[in-house]
Amino acid sequence: MTGATTAASIWDRERIWVTAGAVALIFLAAIEALAVTTVMPIVSDALDGQSLYAVAFAGTLATSVIGMVAAGAWSDARGPRGALYVAVTLFIIGLLLSGFAVTMHQFLIGRLVQGLGTGGQTVALYVVVARLYPSQLHGKVFAAFAAAWVVPSMVGPFLAGAVAEYLDWRWAFLGVAVLTAVAFLTIAVRLRGVDLGHGEPQDRRALVVRLLLAVVVAVLAVVVGFTAEMEPTIRWPVALGAVLAIGVALLPLLPKGTLRAASGLPSVVLMRGVIAGAFFASEAYVPYLLMERFGFTATWAGVGLMLAALAWAGASDLQGRFGDRLGNRRIVLISVTLVLLALLGVLASALFGAPPVFVIVGWGLAGGGMGLLYPRLTVLTLAYSDETNQGFNSSALSISDSTGSAVAIALAGLGVAALGGGVTAFGAVFVVAIVLALISLVPGLRLGHGAEPAAR
Repeated sequence: MTGATTAASIWDRERIWVTAGAVALIFLAAIEALAVTTVMPIVSDALDGQSLYAVAFAGTLATSVIGMVAAGAWSDARGPRGALYVAVTLFIIGLLLSGFAVTMHQFLIGRLVQGLGTGGQTVALYVVVARLYPSQLHGKVFAAFAAAWVVPSMVGPFLAGAVAEYLDWRWAFLGVAVLTAVAFLTIAVRLRGVDLGHGEPQDRRALVVRLLLAVVVAVLAVVVGFTAEMEPTIRWPVALGAVLAIGVALLPLLPKGTLRAASGLPSVVLMRGVIAGAFFASEAYVPYLLMERFGFTATWAGVGLMLAALAWAGASDLQGRFGDRLGNRRIVLISVTLVLLALLGVLASALFGAPPVFVIVGWGLAGGGMGLLYPRLTVLTLAYSDETNQGFNSSALSISDSTGSAVAIALAGLGVAALGGGVTAFGAVFVVAIVLALISLVPGLRLGHGAEPAAR
């Protein structure tokens, strides 16, 4: 099935059900991610958890690191099937716990469990792609994954806001849980007869060490988020100490040379984390900004995110078609420029009251930049991998993504709390994001090509 043929397609008879199943999971994960971003201001008010607003995002991303390491090791040792099944089950359980929560802390427990499933699912799907699809189809597969965000991006934020406003915010979680369960049953049947490989023997001691380090990273990232509830005199020392410890704990979980931006795969992995931190720390506060400064309802704040999601999907499709021609350096420069322009527009609205169109259109530019860059980094990761390390490298990419986002969001929440909240404090979030976007150029210009086709 992995042999390259001129007629190979991700929708041919050999792959259609695997492609459809994977796209369905991405679709539902997109619905949930967009829903959470839209309804979190309402959830934090309903459960009296404003000080833990950032933790609701950062905690899920933090525990996803554990899921990523476990799924990567499982996939390398025994194939990705079992890892995928367990991850989807945890995702559903987490949604149910959050949907039925009556306190903010109960809600956060659900989000932490959900993170375990989300992280494992991502890595397992990447390994499925690596095992079943020829390399020339990888760009198209990840473009299809991005396209799975199109319908959610058109209706997801608006629908989540409407559900929270006119029904109850809980259905934004419970509804996705039900749909995921239905899709999961279908996928389990379709994958049963597909050869996903059996993996290779692994060093168990090394795997245990990596898993323990992942737990340390997750716990420390959550600690950073909870510093917003600590006394002002100890908030920043504890947060910065935790961030430094995270950096140390991450070293064995990432390719050698990642934190010093060594060329090739280390820079691919590092850039994913830095640019993810810039984008997702900002996006967590975009709906909040629209509600606080401009009086948007939850429904219309959700609409404000639609353009970004649509632009992400459209740019990802362009990357799948023309990414090799553009080349990695050009893609990086275009993407980072779009993100920076977006952040400047949102910052202008936060600090100087520029019209909300600056936020909505600006965030659309950010979505386009991320859509062009994200699938390219995934393609590069597979290009630098073989069957002995696909799980490790895929999990490293996702670990960097989630850890960078979790730490950036947690620090953003701490900054907002330290400045007393309000729209002025939001400006600090976007300033930090601008700095991170500029820093991402360092690894971004050292990506290399791996085994992918060079730019023509």
